[in-house]
Amino acid sequence: MKMKMFTMLAALSLSATAVFAQKGVEDGSRFGHGEDSLRCLQNISIYTEYVKTNNFKDAYTPWKAVFTEAPLAQVGTYTNGAKILRALIAESKDAAQQKTYLNELMAVHDQRIKYLDQLNGLVRTPTTKGSILGMKAHDMIVFSGKNLDVNSAYSIEKEAVDLEKENADYFMFQDMMDLSLRKLKADTNHKENFIQDYLAVSGYADAAYKATKSEKTKKLLKTAKDNVDAYFINSGTATCEDMQSIYGPKVAQNKSNLDYLKQVISVMQILKCTNEEAYFEASEAAHAIEPTAATALGCGYMYYKKGDIDKSVGYFDQAIELEQDPMEKAENCYKAAVAIMSQKLYGKARQYANKALSLNANMGKAYILIAQMYAASPNWGDEAALNKCTYFAAIDKLQRAKSVDPSVAEEANKLIGSYSAYTPKDEDLFFLGLKKGDSVTIGGWIGETTTIR
Repeated sequence: MKMKMFTMLAALSLSATAVFAQKGVEDGSRFGHGEDSLRCLQNISIYTEYVKTNNFKDAYTPWKAVFTEAPLAQVGTYTNGAKILRALIAESKDAAQQKTYLNELMAVHDQRIKYLDQLNGLVRTPTTKGSILGMKAHDMIVFSGKNLDVNSAYSIEKEAVDLEKENADYFMFQDMMDLSLRKLKADTNHKENFIQDYLAVSGYADAAYKATKSEKTKKLLKTAKDNVDAYFINSGTATCEDMQSIYGPKVAQNKSNLDYLKQVISVMQILKCTNEEAYFEASEAAHAIEPTAATALGCGYMYYKKGDIDKSVGYFDQAIELEQDPMEKAENCYKAAVAIMSQKLYGKARQYANKALSLNANMGKAYILIAQMYAASPNWGDEAALNKCTYFAAIDKLQRAKSVDPSVAEEANKLIGSYSAYTPKDEDLFFLGLKKGDSVTIGGWIGETTTIR
């Protein structure tokens, strides 16, 4: 009986679907008046029942009547309409029909934005223009295939992300970089915009990740952020040479523009382009305006490259002092150690490496650096066999490195194999009254006790 009544209502409602043509908009009513109102409510009832059972084909006509005639009826007209049209596009095998449905899907998003204020008044949780634009661009990407109008989709997505910022849906971050990369491949003049898009989207994604308390959302945002980074890193266009050619001429023109200088520093650090002149110049200019760990680090690299180690270390010290994050502070200590080591000031370099380890006990590369310094200066006494024991001390550090940081195990093992070839032979130690298992204190600047093996 219920199905018979439902079928009868469907027949009645679909017999006159173009009568009042958005009277609800004209007179301020949601459903129209009299028979118009009854027909609208019947169509809503009919198509929602079909949607519940995933019968999108039969839901289409009554939904379309509501969408066309009563755009203010309910928010569900738009959420269900998008669901219906996406399903019909996916099910259809006819390209022309798919295009028709896609155009209607775009119209759903556009009309929702047109009446957004009124529709938001019907619900407790309002929707934003940016989120709708983001979904529109996403649907364009998913359903347009090879016929995607990249420029149009990019413009829509950019407006969406600019509006939403860190409040954007996770997929919008990925879509933005996807579209920006497609534009770049079609037009190399988009290169700087591509970089700026990455900086903006990456920053928003980071902020969103830090702000959310939902583990599910964190997981989605983490994946999105990884994908955003992958689009940038794997673009094949953001090389250090590219960065220099883009930013080199512009840094000089923006030496008082702190925001621009920070962007240059950030992207060149991400791409490990810290040996380029643009990075040095941007760091020095920014440091003069607002000293930070990042700008001090850039200046440190600049003077290191120029061979002024004293100034370089001075800036590295500033970077260490200004940095608040312990892990980043450890990284800055390590970088200072590398710079000082290059001048064979091993004792001082070890001090910075040990400071890095005091902040991050699992920094395997700091142990490797110390081992390399030991191996670089094995001669501390008159006995050749004792000098060769220095390599045991170096191997100690390498063993420690891979025990605290598995990521450096391959490098550590290679060095262990190399250094083991230089350790003293048993017969050489025998004449000194030493054997395997005995302890030996390495002299000179090293001053550590190791075990013969």
